[in-house]
Amino acid sequence: MASRWRIRHKLSLGLGLVVVVMALLLSGTFRGLWSYYVTTNSIRAKLQEKEAAEQLKASIAKLVAPANLEKLLESRKTADDLRQVRNKLDGYEEKLQETLAGGHDQNDGVYERQVIEQLHKDLNGLERAIIDAPVAQAATMETTTQLENNGVTSLRAPVKKLLDTDGDLRKHINEQLEERWGQSRRHYQIALWIIVPSSIVGLLVMAGLMRSFYVWVFAPIRDLELGVGRVAGGDLGHRIELHSGDEMEDLGNAFNEMMGRLQDLYSDLARQVNERSRQLVRSERLASVGFLAAGVAHEINNPLASIAFCSEALEARLTDLLGGLDVSGRAGEEYEVFAKYLKMIQEEAFRCKNITERLLAFSRSSERKREATDLKELVQSVLDVTQHLQNHKGKHISFVTAAERARDGRILAWINAEEIKSVVLNLVVNALDSMVEDGQLTIKLSQRDDRAELRFTDTGCGMTQEVLENVFEPFFTRSRTGKGTGLGLTITHRIIEQHDGEIEASSPGPNQGSTFTVRLPLRPREGALPLPEAPRQAA
Repeated sequence: MASRWRIRHKLSLGLGLVVVVMALLLSGTFRGLWSYYVTTNSIRAKLQEKEAAEQLKASIAKLVAPANLEKLLESRKTADDLRQVRNKLDGYEEKLQETLAGGHDQNDGVYERQVIEQLHKDLNGLERAIIDAPVAQAATMETTTQLENNGVTSLRAPVKKLLDTDGDLRKHINEQLEERWGQSRRHYQIALWIIVPSSIVGLLVMAGLMRSFYVWVFAPIRDLELGVGRVAGGDLGHRIELHSGDEMEDLGNAFNEMMGRLQDLYSDLARQVNERSRQLVRSERLASVGFLAAGVAHEINNPLASIAFCSEALEARLTDLLGGLDVSGRAGEEYEVFAKYLKMIQEEAFRCKNITERLLAFSRSSERKREATDLKELVQSVLDVTQHLQNHKGKHISFVTAAERARDGRILAWINAEEIKSVVLNLVVNALDSMVEDGQLTIKLSQRDDRAELRFTDTGCGMTQEVLENVFEPFFTRSRTGKGTGLGLTITHRIIEQHDGEIEASSPGPNQGSTFTVRLPLRPREGALPLPEAPRQAA
């Protein structure tokens, strides 16, 4: 898996690029500024030196002028004239020292010092040559050319040497100015080569960083804002898709995970609200049924009992009347019809009586005494009874107990044994009725946290979603045999609720079996006390 670049890594990289570009720009700028500063100061210093050198040149030119030399040869006094030249030379030397003190001479003034020293020597040599020149020659001298023509050569060499040395000084200063100017141009070009590409790269880096910042930060924040807005609008199924590979993607994934949990919680809450609403409706219906049963059950039982007794009496008298006669032909057929209808009247009357008795029992249901009861023994006692039922033939029941976590290998639930027996019996009978021959019912007893769990799984006819939604409703029945009142699961649901338990029904679909799960508390509610056995009322 590729490494994930966090935002801090990306920003650090961008900041590093910006720092590098800024460093290049600053280095080029400072290099150019420094070169300008050094060149300007150096040229200013050299110009001052040149000005001093020009003044020295003028002083030397005045000194070696033919008229001045003639005067010097006549007077043999050179102190004042040479003093002026030496003052100018000292002035140039001061400027040179200022240049050296400012660090504006790359050669540390080595050549200039040599020139200054040579100029001092040349001046001294010229002074000695003037003093030592012959007098006769001086009397006839008018110009330098005349001196040469007259064979006076004693001054020609020192003058020429002095002029050459002074010319070399000025030439050297000009060369240094040209060299400094050339260096300045080179520094300028180098600064341009640094600044211009760095500026272009900097612009590209800034554009790239702005684009990347938009992709890394602005776009994810925009998507998050839009996603939150859609969720706030009620679209809990909306998910945010971010693929930035950084904290923004982690934030989006966390938001999606949070919304998934919220959606699950909302769905579960909606399911609970729906279930509670259905329970409320069911309770209202049950209250109405109980009120109706309490009001009319006795009145209905009496006529039903009369119908049943009268049909039995008619059947007995018909049998006694025709028992000794040979009934055949049409009379025999009528006898069979009468007997069949009387039998049907009795069965339906007793069936109606059974319904009213169950309604009475349902309306009188109340809290019963509860105690810790071994569920394994309770279920086994019910199975011992159901194995003798007619609908048990050809079908198989397996009972599995997972009691590893229970005390002493048993699972003790806080229940009323008789009521839970009726629940187990009802669920087992319903499962047997829903299965054909060779069907399998599996009952699993286990313990989950602070509850005991009974799971009834059959291979019967299964249930549709509609049946699952209404399976606990009063008088709702989809029995495979076509029998049943639709009150068995309603009463079962009420008993489990009174025990602070839960009952759930599930099925993959028609002809794929069903599963009923019953959960019962292992201990009484906090503060609850065992209730005394309620007295039974006579029907």
